[in-house]
Amino acid sequence: MRDTASIMPLRLEGLTFAIDGQPLVAGVDLTLEPGGVTVLIGPNGAGKSLLLRLCHGLVAPTAGTLNWQVAEGRRAGVKAHSMVFQKPVMLRRTVRANLLHALAAVGRGRAERNARADEALKRFRLDHLADRPARVLSGGEQQRLAIARAWALDVETLFLDEPTSALDPAATRAIEETIAMMESEGRTIVMATHDLGQARRLGDRVLFVMSGRIHEDAPAEQFFKEPATPEARAFLAGDLVI
Repeated sequence: MRDTASIMPLRLEGLTFAIDGQPLVAGVDLTLEPGGVTVLIGPNGAGKSLLLRLCHGLVAPTAGTLNWQVAEGRRAGVKAHSMVFQKPVMLRRTVRANLLHALAAVGRGRAERNARADEALKRFRLDHLADRPARVLSGGEQQRLAIARAWALDVETLFLDEPTSALDPAATRAIEETIAMMESEGRTIVMATHDLGQARRLGDRVLFVMSGRIHEDAPAEQFFKEPATPEARAFLAGDLVI
């Protein structure tokens, strides 16, 4: 990353999102420190994806505060955090052009755009697909491109919403390798997943989310060895948790 000024930590205080008075995320207090992989797990409808969207600024909270170390998590006026969805957003253009467009949008010069795009293509093993329309790629290839796009933009913090949902084992392994590579470079990863094996493999910290609240916050090894709440124990045992 070119700028050493960190946008982290990210502090959430009483963060709430409600529709018609019904809280979907309810009074979350949380500090995300720089570095590592924080994994959000919990039952369907727990609020994991919504919490990621709130952190990234796609949804405005109805109460509480969300504060980056620097205003809105921006460096030099450019947002230094990105989010990749279950179904990544692909522009109607080639793989390489998707990268170039993102770099142009944040004001990078032509020479830098070309060099950075080519480096991203090689690093994420997409160079052989550079001239292919991005929207015809497989699900795993699109995920790799979306993460490569974030890497090309030098984001410090990456939010991932079920990045390997519906992918086969080989594609899942490739995505996990890219996540580990991003983390090894000092980036902060915050991801939601239903894959408990993946959470064990990648997670440094686990947030167990249920009914819009964080019921447990623990180091991953401790959480999987001895969860502190009955709800988490039931979830890990495969029981229906509501």
